[in-house]
Amino acid sequence: MTQQLQNLLNAIDVPADWIGLREVDERTTVRFIRDSHPQTNARAKTHGIMVEVLANGQFGYVGTNDISKNGIQKAAEKAYQQAKLAAKYAIHSFTDAARPKTIGSYNSPYKNVFNESSPGVLNDLMIEASKVLKVSDKVISTNAFAQIVESKHRFVSSNGSDISQDFLLVTFDLVATAQDGTNINTRSAGGLRGLSRQIGAELFDEKWVLHKAKEIGDQAVELTTAEECPTGKIDLVLAPDQMMLQIHESVGHALEVDRILGDERNYAGWSFVKLDDFGKLQYGSKLMNATYDPTYTGQFASFGFDDGGLKADKEYLIKEGLLVRGLGGKESQIRSGVPGVANFRASSWNRAPVDRMGNINLEPGDSTFDEIISSVEKGVYMESNRSWSIDDYRNKFQFGCEYGKLIENGKLTKTVRNPNYRAISNPFWNSLTMIGNQDTFKMYGTPYCGKGEPSQVIRVGHASPVCLFKDVAIFGGA
Repeated sequence: MTQQLQNLLNAIDVPADWIGLREVDERTTVRFIRDSHPQTNARAKTHGIMVEVLANGQFGYVGTNDISKNGIQKAAEKAYQQAKLAAKYAIHSFTDAARPKTIGSYNSPYKNVFNESSPGVLNDLMIEASKVLKVSDKVISTNAFAQIVESKHRFVSSNGSDISQDFLLVTFDLVATAQDGTNINTRSAGGLRGLSRQIGAELFDEKWVLHKAKEIGDQAVELTTAEECPTGKIDLVLAPDQMMLQIHESVGHALEVDRILGDERNYAGWSFVKLDDFGKLQYGSKLMNATYDPTYTGQFASFGFDDGGLKADKEYLIKEGLLVRGLGGKESQIRSGVPGVANFRASSWNRAPVDRMGNINLEPGDSTFDEIISSVEKGVYMESNRSWSIDDYRNKFQFGCEYGKLIENGKLTKTVRNPNYRAISNPFWNSLTMIGNQDTFKMYGTPYCGKGEPSQVIRVGHASPVCLFKDVAIFGGA
């Protein structure tokens, strides 16, 4: 694959200052079971090449699934014309320093491969899990979902880059909906397809899957007779699967440098963060250490190199609460002067890369779960995102969770339904009072992060410990 791509690159004849070819060959398998009956058993494939050229200080992009020499030559000619036209309206002039020469490879870690017998074994397991989810007649709907993506990426360029990356990405979910009269509640395995990782068939351990299904079914039924979440300004303890959404919306999107520069304002908005905030803004309390870590083993958005060829390394975005680095790839770093990361990413061969989240994690602290709960006189513990709303500056937000527990006098007591909270990003993170240790630290992800024009849906990962926030506006659904 790489040699063929190099041959195609060598055959291109356009007077560009730099040329790159990024090939993506991806196969996606989906299994979906509803109420113990198979609904979807599908397999899809996409394969093509993005041709990039640099001319007159601008990059031009044309994607094509015609990977013949003639097809690539035509795409390169179109991309060259695009770059020349863009130069008339340029706000910055680039050199090939925006595409550093890089050679290397990356492979997703996994223990067990998916083989010829895997589809049938997986279907049978998910049907059984769907049956286990129905713990009583109150459970009116169940579903089990699995998506397996095998993705091969190759990148070569005229200044010597040669990168090979192979990914195995798995998303798994279990959902139960229960009803008691007019009270209907849904419980899932992690909220928002949260069980998304780079992993193999070992994720589908039968004992673990069926235990998880029973737990989810029981909690869905439990919620049907639970009290409404109380309303008031009290303490909030968030589980890692809700911290995933919290980090994603109020840290990840807010720190994308192209958004801060205004590139995204048409579609996804700006950010409350300004360029001169880096190195100055106390984003959160001293306990807050947020990292961008594409090197984290098994996390959903781990990789070796971004789609501009920049080597991926772990970097602190926020250190001891201080904002130190943005989510900006090489182009945004050059334009803004803000230190960035290797996050210039595209959703597939038919999209140009932009600044995207990858793995954004909140580093663990020293507190045990019991120590966190025992420190709270009155509060609510919440798990698994159910709903989200945040303004186009990633500032004011309102999030809802599937499952809650009252905390009274340092103890978890009643289960509550419809737990919600609202806040403003900067004050909220500064209210971070305790942060869980490594034992509370868990990894989640989602395949559904949207951004860009034309739209791109990309995979991201978030890992976090349990966290305590003081005096947050909490409310129920009544």
